Amino acid sequence: MNDYPPIADHGLVGDLQTAALVSSDGTVDWWCTPRFDSPSLFASLLDSDRGGHCRLAADLGGLGEQATVRQLYLPHTPILITRFMAPEGVGEVIDFMEPIASSAPAARHRLIRVARVVRGSLPFELICRPRFDYGRASHTLGHLDDGSVVLHGPDTDLHLQATAQVPLHTDGPDVSARFTLRAGESAAVVLTGESGEPGARTGRPGGPPPTIKEVTAAFNACRDFWLTWLRSCRYTGRWHEMVVRSAITLKLLTYAPTGAPIAAATMGLPEQIGGERNWDYRYTWVRDASLSVRALIDLGFTAEAEAFRRWMRERLQAGGTASGEPLQIMYRVDGEPHLTEEVLEHLEGYRRSAPVRAGNAAAGQIQLDIYGEAAYAVAQTDDIGGIRGWRVFAGLIDWLCDHWDRPDAGIWETRGGHQNFTYSRLMTWVAFDRAIRLATTHARPADLSRWRASRDTVFRQITERGWSEKRRAFVQHYDTDVLDASLLLMPRVGFLSPTDPDWLSTLDAMTDELVSDSLVYRYDPEASPDGLRGSEGTFSLCSFLYVEALARSGRGHQARYAFDKMLTYANHVGLFAEEIGPSGEQLGNFPQAFTHLALVAAALALDEELDRAERSPDV
Repeated sequence: MNDYPPIADHGLVGDLQTAALVSSDGTVDWWCTPRFDSPSLFASLLDSDRGGHCRLAADLGGLGEQATVRQLYLPHTPILITRFMAPEGVGEVIDFMEPIASSAPAARHRLIRVARVVRGSLPFELICRPRFDYGRASHTLGHLDDGSVVLHGPDTDLHLQATAQVPLHTDGPDVSARFTLRAGESAAVVLTGESGEPGARTGRPGGPPPTIKEVTAAFNACRDFWLTWLRSCRYTGRWHEMVVRSAITLKLLTYAPTGAPIAAATMGLPEQIGGERNWDYRYTWVRDASLSVRALIDLGFTAEAEAFRRWMRERLQAGGTASGEPLQIMYRVDGEPHLTEEVLEHLEGYRRSAPVRAGNAAAGQIQLDIYGEAAYAVAQTDDIGGIRGWRVFAGLIDWLCDHWDRPDAGIWETRGGHQNFTYSRLMTWVAFDRAIRLATTHARPADLSRWRASRDTVFRQITERGWSEKRRAFVQHYDTDVLDASLLLMPRVGFLSPTDPDWLSTLDAMTDELVSDSLVYRYDPEASPDGLRGSEGTFSLCSFLYVEALARSGRGHQARYAFDKMLTYANHVGLFAEEIGPSGEQLGNFPQAFTHLALVAAALALDEELDRAERSPDV
């Protein structure tokens, strides 16, 4: 159990096609390549013995309490710096990946690790133990000389190259090294994953071992890419560092060749330690992706919206799904709809949280809200892809007119049976409302009378059947009095005014029942069984939605207090997982796009409310 670092004890690095987690002790314990959803090379986060890892760190030996380790990001970049401070010296390990922003998937991905000493001298240790295909496949050691080695897996080769200061040694099928650096000295280790059929792979490193000069040039190019990208950010509010970090994280979780954002970089991390709620989040949910793109649009990043719009149009043009829906709730990053779920029984799971699942069976669920989220995202742009894009979108809305009034699995993907979820109806209302606005604004051909009739019917149904007189609140579905934090989005999407008495009553009910010291539960699973055993922590998405709802309702001081408290749960480099546990620990897959997009929306709404209050201090 002690072999597993806290989930939050990591920074994220990535190249816009794949990503790795680096713990604060210098261990890469999660990396899948060549894509986010590929089998892992390193997965010790899910099995400390069988998963594989790569550690590059100062060998602090018996220094114990005399040594301090700190981790930070180079400002406004995803370049991660792990600092080792001891009486003998101060050293750093710098981790980064070179952005691959092209529209073509890359077969080779480089994770660059640089060790250096800034004061005194420190010994360093390198241990590279890859375990291919989630630890199911063996590997062999190939070409080895003073600075290069190739480790051959079934579908991927791992090339390890090091500068002259790092003497590589074999350790069975693995590689290790020990070396000492003095003040002003640096060494580099470059890990290159090369994928493809065995005959298509080179089998040898791509050139001689790198020099420090070449690694420095790659570092500068990575830094400059991110600083250039951030020039489009128009956020100037009170929480600049946290909003920028969230924007970078959302960008890192977007697959550049298709523009498809994923929900999280990991799979299998538990919502409850020892529990079964361990899902694979390395895919593109229409819901999460739409809201992620909307957050980036709100910050000024329009290129991401254009890329996602193309991806969405391609999914619609691909035809119906196996369930008969125009859209599936999630896809692989290349748009492939098949996400067969399997249990990796050989992995013990993070702190023995089993089963570990790869793939996601929820892909076959019907969740009607996705049509509203997609419309909500694309309606932010001036155009949705020309007349062809409009025809596809209008066809979707025509279909929805005939199919919106059905039970579904809901936003939380419960496995306890279909219900008439209020949130699903809310977002179908959004789909109709935004489609009407787009058609009217851009004078596009549309069956507006039918669309308006459907929109108004949904509105009446929600206000009549989704409202509980007993609770004086909107509820989770039509046959319950259970509250649901997803409905915190009601004011943002314009369904109700944020000062409407029925909305304020709903907000008060949620505050009383779902909120614990600014942290918000999704719903009460005991009152609304979801088909799964165990419990979960508070949902960080909902905590930030609560802040946004408070701000929009004119409760700025309460919102700011809740927001500032929520920020204390961020990890040491500003990242959030999916949930917060009872002791303040982060739980679930990490980092979570849902959480970071909600942080952005909360900051924007809170800035707006605080600015309004400052302009009118007596109101």
